[in-house]
Amino acid sequence: MNDDPASAFLVVIAFLAAAVLFVPAFKRAGLGSVLGYLFGGVLLGPSVLGITEEPEEIMRFAELGVVFLLFLIGLGLNPQKLWSMRRDIFGLGVLQTLACGALMTLFPLLLLGLSWQASVIAGFGLALASTALIMQIIEERGALHLPYGQKTFAVSLLQDMSIVPLLLLVTLLTPGQEIGATAAGLAVVKGVLAIGALVLVGHYLLSPLFRILARTGGREVMSAAALLVVLAAGTAMTEAGLSMAMGAFLAGVLLAESNYRHELEAQIEPFRGLLLGLFFISVGMTIDLELVAREWVVVLGAVAFVVVGKGILTYALVRASGGDHRAGIKSAILLSQGGEFGFVLFTAAAGVGLMTGEDTSILVAIVILSMVTTPILIRALPPLLVRRQAGPAVPEEDFSDADGDVLVIGFGRFGQFVAQMLLAAGFRPTVIDSDPDRVTEARRFGSRVYYGDGTRLDVLRAAGAERCRLIAVCTSPAENTTTIVDLVKDQFPHARLFARAFDRRHALTLFDHQVDYQRRETFDGAIRFGRDALVALGMEETAAKETEIEVRRRDRERLEYQRIEGLVEGHRKWREVIPRPYTESDDDADGARKEAAE
Repeated sequence: MNDDPASAFLVVIAFLAAAVLFVPAFKRAGLGSVLGYLFGGVLLGPSVLGITEEPEEIMRFAELGVVFLLFLIGLGLNPQKLWSMRRDIFGLGVLQTLACGALMTLFPLLLLGLSWQASVIAGFGLALASTALIMQIIEERGALHLPYGQKTFAVSLLQDMSIVPLLLLVTLLTPGQEIGATAAGLAVVKGVLAIGALVLVGHYLLSPLFRILARTGGREVMSAAALLVVLAAGTAMTEAGLSMAMGAFLAGVLLAESNYRHELEAQIEPFRGLLLGLFFISVGMTIDLELVAREWVVVLGAVAFVVVGKGILTYALVRASGGDHRAGIKSAILLSQGGEFGFVLFTAAAGVGLMTGEDTSILVAIVILSMVTTPILIRALPPLLVRRQAGPAVPEEDFSDADGDVLVIGFGRFGQFVAQMLLAAGFRPTVIDSDPDRVTEARRFGSRVYYGDGTRLDVLRAAGAERCRLIAVCTSPAENTTTIVDLVKDQFPHARLFARAFDRRHALTLFDHQVDYQRRETFDGAIRFGRDALVALGMEETAAKETEIEVRRRDRERLEYQRIEGLVEGHRKWREVIPRPYTESDDDADGARKEAAE
């Protein structure tokens, strides 16, 4: 790259201009941001405008975007969740990688005329899908917690881990070079020890570190600490022979249950977005249009073979692993392209003489063009999903038309009435719910409910929480509500926060979390029920209404005492000051028994 500062700034301006011009245009056309970045990269690359002659150097730096992306994904998964995915990772992932690698080996062996050793490396390089592309699309759609998102992510994670044995395979297959069993064993032990060391450091040191920094440092120090953790974990894994992205992912998983998780997300997110966009631009820049034009029959035929072959195999394996038709189709499309780790394998093979430079260039062009097909196929996906199903389909997490200034999280019996009140008053609330059956049923009756998990920051942002004046958390169980309340208070402090309380104990917890307003889910219905019961028993309606008012007043007083003094002590002090004996509610009694037991 040119060392002239003015030229360097022109390159930066060109990159930013490409992102600003093409990404919104492609998203508006429904093709997604990735294709916009790739198209901008093609225009800026050596084959067209020639902004820089060294796109590979830019790609090496921009791969940090993939590293940051995997860290943020790890933050959304705790170790228990990751363990629950072990069958998909080590079952489906291993089968998909081996099957696709074996199939892809046929292309370089039969059409490019490579040796069987080079064909094996090329085949497995084409079998590795693009983690960056897959996770960018999954994140945009908020699909990581959907069945197809989990299966696709599991396979992608296994493929990231497979880069180490595949690099060893390059050495094993190189004529005149051998690697002994001892050396291979040491490489495996080195990787395991590195992972173990990272787990120990993450478990025992990271949370205390961030606790100290939160007390003594400023916001910029937390940013520096977040970058330090990601880069240090990634570098440690690289030194152990694993991928940098794998190290960042493990660091994220270890911090997933930390109190500083949301702060870390906020600090890393801007770097992730910019660098990941730069990565896709640099990928587009590496396309050699002259080579593609010269070998267009071979290249395009190979792209079709890769996409179709991997897609069919992936669909079959996902279905065999318990996935439905929709999960199979979506996973097949997301895993059908080649990826950035293929570049690593091809370069390593060329470096030891297994492949020529032109063979490598053809394989790189195939990978890049296959990456271009994925956003296009995603756009063409709906017709592939039209199929009779026994149960309701899982809805898409698509918030493209969510424009309300009130966000309602949860569309159960409580959230439905809240949404009806807002609609009746002329507001247009954005309603999200994590139950696909409930969302599908609501849409059958004409209600616009979006599918999404309110405990995830990316979903809340996609639903427009940043522009909402009020956020109403109407979810259950209580633990979910409290999690969302913490997330909203931390990330969207501008919005007024209303929350549904499960019972009195939960109401007091929400007070501690500083919600603007809380209401127990059965309180008003039970009070009104009791008032009507009094009328049915012969009490005058006016007197029954006065009784209702008195009960509500005393409940407010008792709740205030309990907020200050605690559930049991507050109730005791309240009873000391009331003018006449008053029977505690079952809600209070249950809470007192729980607290006494604890």
